[in-house]
Amino acid sequence: MKKYGLIGSSLSHSFSKTYFTKKFKKEKLNQHIYSNFEIKNCTNLKLLVKKNKLIGLNITFPFKEQIIPFLDKTSKQVKIIGAVNTIKSTNNFEKIIGYNTDIIGFEKSILPLLKGHHKKALVLGNGGSSKAVKFILNKYKIKYITISRSPGINSLCYSKLSYEIVSLHKLIINCTPLGIGKHINIKPNLPYNAIGRKHLVYDLNYNPSKTLLLLQAEKKGAIIKNGKEMLKIQAEKSWEIWNT
Repeated sequence: MKKYGLIGSSLSHSFSKTYFTKKFKKEKLNQHIYSNFEIKNCTNLKLLVKKNKLIGLNITFPFKEQIIPFLDKTSKQVKIIGAVNTIKSTNNFEKIIGYNTDIIGFEKSILPLLKGHHKKALVLGNGGSSKAVKFILNKYKIKYITISRSPGINSLCYSKLSYEIVSLHKLIINCTPLGIGKHINIKPNLPYNAIGRKHLVYDLNYNPSKTLLLLQAEKKGAIIKNGKEMLKIQAEKSWEIWNT
């Protein structure tokens, strides 16, 4: 039996388990299993991997950054951005290597939608997922401002967002859990009247398919996209990593 899984803090509606379970069934991989592991911290990561003989794991909120000190090795991209969403075990489950497949998932899913006027972006949230987003924005020389609950370097708090700022930044990317789960009835605190037809609003969340953010942006004429395609791409990249 070949075992894989997902670790996070709340996984009852996780994309990964459903995706890989269907994949295994479709491809007749009867000796493969994908499980969810809800944990409180990463302290016992190696024990979890070895005890369950896990070949690979996906990592989700809130552990994409916290997990790094517990890994034996990380990819070059992880060293640059400081976030992991995929790990692979080697040496009979003794060694754990960290990767980031969010990067390729975000890049391939957003690239077809980018236009010449998408030169400035607002990145909502500063967690692990936002680091992959910012890596791609830097790659394509798109200037960005991080919007978070607390101001910092190259960041603003939501209360400082003005009509002018939102109007000038034609690309808005939500990397927060607002709009899903227990936050399903909450949308980011933006001046939505500043969003127009030239805006592209991308929400990394996908369930519901249109969060309150996307619904509001759509009403204003913006192009919208959720994160489902990104998740599919990053899942397949994880599969590739686990099997090479």
